[in-house]
Amino acid sequence: MSKSITFAYPGDLNLNTGGYGYDRRVIAGLGEAGWTVSSLGLGSGFPRPSDNVRREAERRLSALPDGALVLIDGLAFGVLDDWAAREGERLHIVALVHHPLAFETDLPLTEQDRLLKCESRALSFVRHVVVTSPMTARDLKATFGVPRGRLTVALPGTDPAPLSPCNGNPAHIVCVASLIPRKGHDILVAALARIRDLPWHATLAGSPDLSPQTATELRHQIERLGLTDRIALTGECRDARALMATADIFALASRFEGYGMVFAEALSQGLPIVACRAGAIPDVVPESAGLLVPVDDIDAFAGALKALIVDKPLHARMTAAARQAGTDLPDWTRTTEIISNTLAALQ
Repeated sequence: MSKSITFAYPGDLNLNTGGYGYDRRVIAGLGEAGWTVSSLGLGSGFPRPSDNVRREAERRLSALPDGALVLIDGLAFGVLDDWAAREGERLHIVALVHHPLAFETDLPLTEQDRLLKCESRALSFVRHVVVTSPMTARDLKATFGVPRGRLTVALPGTDPAPLSPCNGNPAHIVCVASLIPRKGHDILVAALARIRDLPWHATLAGSPDLSPQTATELRHQIERLGLTDRIALTGECRDARALMATADIFALASRFEGYGMVFAEALSQGLPIVACRAGAIPDVVPESAGLLVPVDDIDAFAGALKALIVDKPLHARMTAAARQAGTDLPDWTRTTEIISNTLAALQ
């Protein structure tokens, strides 16, 4: 049987984010697994596209032939509920949900409610849903009513990368994440200000383009706190793994993560982690390798950073635990195999 699929995605597939990185690896992996994969761009602005972009995206999707198998990134699919209602019987629609759209932080209640209703309705018309973590599967079942039998968990793979020696003095604290509100850079910087008396320097790498206002506010915060000589804002990082190989601590104060690929990458390079107990992060970061604190708790985040800087035996134990946890992470071949088997069963 011929294995053909259309992979539909919003925005720029080449963006250096975890979600787009996952999409690229799935497209490549399905091709290697014998699928004929057609990539279909749906335009920019999702999940709040203009009317023109939405209509054009729907037109492109509706041009697919009867019975076509189409895997649609949830950043777009979650707001294409009207289209899904029209085409759900004609096409074999599979949604790829990194995390529910309404779970993005800093959303007005009216927008959150709108997204909940749109995504719930859209998901009611799919043949299947692929998610990137067990937590997202639980959320879709409990909040969006997706039956467990229509859910497949395909954890992101992790590529091998050099281990960090974790012996820097002063400690090098690294954060790799796009500069958007959900990633909590403001909490990280505020926490660093509270331990300015300790020996450390920090590198915050991430694209400022997805939320220019957040990037500007972060730069002003660093300047206002007098930390420009200790915190480097380096912009989008083309080789995050090389950067993390120079780190002693990985720190990211995300307010929510559907999985958090960068945490897995940090573990694979033997980095102790300071993060928040939010979303799927506790599923990825074991207690032995990371200090997880409440969301938006500056004092707790500062305390966790301080502990890893001043308590050398603790740092050494968590480094060893991170290295061990990294050896248990799945690779991309396994991720693709799970998705390929799921899709094949739908043909």
